[in-house]
Amino acid sequence: MEILHVVTELSPFAKVGGLADVASSLSKQQKLLGHRVTLVLPRYPALERAGLMLARRLTPLTFEHGGVACSAAVYDGKLATGVELVALEVEGFDREGVYGDDAGEFADNAERFARFSRAAVEVALDRGRAGQPASVVHAHDWPTALVPYFLSKQDGAPPSVLTVHNLAHQGVAPRELVPALGLSRDDFHREGFEFYGQANLLKAGIVTAGAVTTVSETYARDITTPEGGMRLDGVLRGRAGSLVGIVNGIDSSVWNPATDTAIASRYDVEDITNKARCKGAALGELGLDVKDGRPLAVFVGRLVEQKGADLLLAALPKLLASDFAIAVAGDGDAAWMSGLARAAETERGRVAFVPRASEALVHRLFAGADLALMPSRFEPCGLVQLYAQRYGALPVARATGGIRDTVVDCDAALETGTGFLFDDATPDALLGAAQRARAAYTSPRWRQLVRRVMRLDRGWERPARRYDQVYRSILRSG
Repeated sequence: MEILHVVTELSPFAKVGGLADVASSLSKQQKLLGHRVTLVLPRYPALERAGLMLARRLTPLTFEHGGVACSAAVYDGKLATGVELVALEVEGFDREGVYGDDAGEFADNAERFARFSRAAVEVALDRGRAGQPASVVHAHDWPTALVPYFLSKQDGAPPSVLTVHNLAHQGVAPRELVPALGLSRDDFHREGFEFYGQANLLKAGIVTAGAVTTVSETYARDITTPEGGMRLDGVLRGRAGSLVGIVNGIDSSVWNPATDTAIASRYDVEDITNKARCKGAALGELGLDVKDGRPLAVFVGRLVEQKGADLLLAALPKLLASDFAIAVAGDGDAAWMSGLARAAETERGRVAFVPRASEALVHRLFAGADLALMPSRFEPCGLVQLYAQRYGALPVARATGGIRDTVVDCDAALETGTGFLFDDATPDALLGAAQRARAAYTSPRWRQLVRRVMRLDRGWERPARRYDQVYRSILRSG
C-alpha cells in the first residue's frame, strides 16, 4: 500500500509529545512491512538545523484555500528508515515552536494548521495526478483533522483515517473564522463541524474520515461516554462502527537497554545485573544520595493536570517519608515547576528536578529507575509505562485509558502483574500504590518481576498490522 501520513510532529526533529514518537516509529514499522510510506509535515526551521537533508522542488504546489489562491514550497527528504518525507513551506510556520512558545499557544494555530492541511491534501491529489495515488491518507489529531474534511470535498480523492491521540485537544475556533479556515458554511450545523456555536476542527475530521482510530481499546470506549467524551461522545458513538482502539507501540531498536548507548551500562532480560550500575550512575548524575534498599521513582512527562503533576507534588512529603528517592523530568505549569524546584532545593539528595531533560537523560532515568510514577487523570495510551517496562522499571499508575490495557496490577505474592495500579485521582491513592511497590521492592521476587515486564512485547509490529486491517476495511468499503 501507499500510505501518506499527515503529522505535525516527528521525533527527534520536532517533538512536543508522544505523537512525535508515534509518527517516527509507526511509519518505520509500516515500511518494514513492505508499504511505501510518506510523512507530510510543516517545514519547521528546526528540521534542517537538526541535520535533516531536504531538497526543494522547482515547482510549488498551488491551491485555493478559503477563496484565496495559495502556494506551498515543497521539500523532499528521506529518513534513515527509508520513509519518505515531504516538508511543506506554508505561511505561519517560519517561527520557532510547533504549537506555541514560552508565551503560550500561537493565536493563529487554527488558521496555520488549516492551511497546512489543505496543502497536504494537495500533495495527495498531486500524486494521484502523477499516476502514484496514495492508497490511504492518515491524519493525526486536531491540527490535521481537516485533511479528511478537505479530501471529502474532492472527487476521486483517496480514503482517509483519523487517529485521535488526545480528545482533550480539539482545535475549537470562532465561527467567524469559518471562511478563513477553508470550511463551507453549509457544513456549519450539528451533524457537521459546528460545536456549541463554534467551529471544531477535530469534529470535522471525525465526521468525514473513512475510519477513526484512537490509541488504546479502553480509551476508544471511554471517549464514547459523557465522562470521557469531552462533549464529543455523541459524535463518537455515531461512529461506533468505524471507531477502533489500537494500543501504541515503541521502537524497540531505540528503546532497548541491551543496545542503548545513552545509558551507563547495558543489560538485558537474561542478565539485569548492570541495571544496578545504571541506577548508581543516575543517582550520581542527579545529585541524589545513594542508599541501599531505597528505590528510585521517576516521573517523566508534562507537568500538567492531565498527568497528575499536582497529585505528585501533594504526595511528595509522604513519599519521602516512605524512603523513596524521587526524580522528576518535565516542564509545564509554572506553579508546579516552582514547587518541584523548591522541593529539590529543600530535600537535596532526596528529590531531583530536571525541567528540560534531554532525550538521552530520559533514557538514563528509565534505565536507573526502579519505579515510574504515572498519576494521570486520563491517559489515552501513554508511552511512559511502555518505556519504563522495557527498561525494567515498574509503573505505579492510575488505572485509566491505555494504562488499563498495558499494565496489570501485581498481586500480593508478585506471581502475576506488571505494575501497581490505583483507581482514585488523589494523592493518598498514589501513595498507597507506591507503598505497595515499596514493599514489593524488598521481596525476593522483585528481580523476577523486573524480568517479567522486560519480556513484554511492546513493539510496533502488532499495532502496525492492526492499522493495515483498518486501511483495508475502508478500501473494501469504498
